[in-house]
Amino acid sequence: MPVITYFGTSDRGLKRSNNEDSFVVKPDLGFAVVADGMGGPAFGEVASDIFTRTAADIFSGTDGMDEGNISEIVQNIFQLSNEIIFRTAEKNPRQHGMGCTAELLAFYNQSYIVGHVGDSRTYLFRDGKLKQITQDHSVVQDQLDKGMITQVEARNHALKHVILRAVGVKESLVVDLIQGKTIAGDLFLLCSDGLTDMVDNTAIRDVLLLSLGISEKGEKLIELAKSAGGNDNVTVALCEVMTA
Repeated sequence: MPVITYFGTSDRGLKRSNNEDSFVVKPDLGFAVVADGMGGPAFGEVASDIFTRTAADIFSGTDGMDEGNISEIVQNIFQLSNEIIFRTAEKNPRQHGMGCTAELLAFYNQSYIVGHVGDSRTYLFRDGKLKQITQDHSVVQDQLDKGMITQVEARNHALKHVILRAVGVKESLVVDLIQGKTIAGDLFLLCSDGLTDMVDNTAIRDVLLLSLGISEKGEKLIELAKSAGGNDNVTVALCEVMTA
């Protein structure tokens, strides 16, 4: 197994009265999660917390991860979280519509897998280059894919926060799974849109290029989002592959 260091942090931001984001990093279990709640004060927090707790529970009960079972484990986390959130909202009409976006990164052997739903993101920083390895499930991304708008127009689009897929809002859920090999020096970033709405990819890359530890890089990303306005909760998790 590669040696991997982990760091996670979350901030309410400057405009919100509560934090609907949730994260967990578990070096001993080899995974990290960032979830961004939706559905209003308190209810978004419920949904994102359900996701992170479900991930921790399932990984804790898993007897090792390998190529044969990792996809099933990640799928189970998303599907069970989806069911719990959806049924919880069914029992309490005030919570109707609550859900969360979710990023889950797990390592096994010399490989990684990302589970992704919504408009939170996972990036891979490798050889000085930053690559977004997930694709937003949003109206704006759909319009970008169809060539209807430009990247510049997308940043301030009126529908930028309208997402097409989230955990817990429907009975069925389609999960994106992305897998690949790790190499020494890889740095993975999971983040809520509170970061990417305020800080562009170039600025994120510039922070990751700095000769700092991952905890300092994580805190610097949070501060960049806040100095740019801090309009939303902002959460980041960093996982650095030290040896292959």
